[in-house]
Amino acid sequence: MAELTQLLAAARSGDQQSAGQAFSLLYDDLRRMARSRLRQHQSFTLLDTTSLVHESYLKLIGLQSIAVEDRRHFFAYASTVMRAVIVDFARARAAERRGGNAEHLVLDTALSEKLGIPEDDVLRVHEALQVLAQADENLAQVVEMRYFGGLTEPEIAEAMVISERSVRRNWEKARLFLSAELG
Repeated sequence: MAELTQLLAAARSGDQQSAGQAFSLLYDDLRRMARSRLRQHQSFTLLDTTSLVHESYLKLIGLQSIAVEDRRHFFAYASTVMRAVIVDFARARAAERRGGNAEHLVLDTALSEKLGIPEDDVLRVHEALQVLAQADENLAQVVEMRYFGGLTEPEIAEAMVISERSVRRNWEKARLFLSAELG
């Protein structure tokens, strides 16, 4: 734990090698987070646990410095990064489905309207979460850690330094807000 704290302190000052070492120490935990997140959405067949962790690593290491104090802050931040990776992936898949620069051909089928597209759901949640963040940043952070990071209530409570009861209360408030926003 002391080694991790020292590595994160060095990473805050811009030491990329320390950031990489901290990432290595937390790799198994990050894989667990990614596996939990992707298990909730089996439809991301092209984005697996390893890909999500490695894409998150590339985003983290690409920063000038990582502004995290300790392990719990790192996981809260990792949830945000995983969210960004998943949303970027969903956007790319949606653009790909629309054909990118290809000539568009309109088909008249009722079946395509009945099928739910998971990537669109992720984008809708992301947009609703942005609105929620403007209203209450703490509620948005709970949703981000739970929905995009796959953290449990005790893990979120530890990361945010609040009680599990507060996490549950914030989760319920956020769910009601998002339900109204997405409905």
